[in-house]
Amino acid sequence: MTFLQIALGLVLLVAGGDVLVRGSVGLAKRFGLSELLIGLVLVGFGTSTPELMTSVLAALNGSSGIAVGNVAGSNIANILLILGLTAVICPLRVEPAALMRDGPANLLAALAFTGLAITGFIGREAGVALVLVLAAYLVLTYRMEKGTHTPSAELHRGEVQLVAPPTRTTGLLLSLVMAFGGLVMILGGAHFLVAGATRLAQAAGISDAVIGVTIVAVGTSLPELVTSVIAALKRQTDIALGNILGSNLFNILGILGVTALVSPLQVPQEIMQLDIWVLLGATAILLVFSMSGWRICRREGAIMLLAYGAYTTVVLTKALG
Repeated sequence: MTFLQIALGLVLLVAGGDVLVRGSVGLAKRFGLSELLIGLVLVGFGTSTPELMTSVLAALNGSSGIAVGNVAGSNIANILLILGLTAVICPLRVEPAALMRDGPANLLAALAFTGLAITGFIGREAGVALVLVLAAYLVLTYRMEKGTHTPSAELHRGEVQLVAPPTRTTGLLLSLVMAFGGLVMILGGAHFLVAGATRLAQAAGISDAVIGVTIVAVGTSLPELVTSVIAALKRQTDIALGNILGSNLFNILGILGVTALVSPLQVPQEIMQLDIWVLLGATAILLVFSMSGWRICRREGAIMLLAYGAYTTVVLTKALG
């Protein structure tokens, strides 16, 4: 029953996230919002909605380990697992201008997360600060991109266009139903995933922090995994990298910030001792690999995958030992 709950939760999260993004983009188009704004806010936030709902519900249920572990684990999986796998499929082309803007922002966000984690507590004040930083970053990025793109131009380079432009047959009602239905699916999926993961941790004698950085983190990162792999297969590798950079920023500044606002978070010892440092190291490795010839080759992708395998082995060995 526990594994069924987890599986159902993951399915609802992935499907709900896709439906929510499609419906939201349809609504935005109907109200005349630019594609740039849609890509920057709706699509970027939409792909991180599973992590948001999972972390908020976990925090409200008193499972801070799952809430914080989900953010740390998702970002680690995004870099080492998803980007590593994507680079192995097809070497990643790096857009220097986008990396110079989003790369340092990712590193600073990871450093901020590390600093907060070391204190052992992330309160509402820190949550407000993180959300305000995200808002400022979005405004700055929008203004920078607006200077080089017209409203009818392509989506923000750091996001993936998950839907085709709406046709005349795509009605307002359909978009509303999709957006609302996607949100309901995500809420239900987050509930099942958190409940199942918590029950699994208790039954196996494993801390919720370990469950958070493994099962929950990888599960909520499935939208990014699917999007990046598809982008790699289509040889749109700059999109795959931008998707991960944008998602990781949303995870730390948006999800951690909003979750701390809803319910202050205690940071488990396991995360303070290992996971936060792995996240910081993975972010640094990503920047180094990206700037070495402005591409991430297959060999570097394989190194990332091996690093993720080693990290997961250490986490599970400590948990089960």
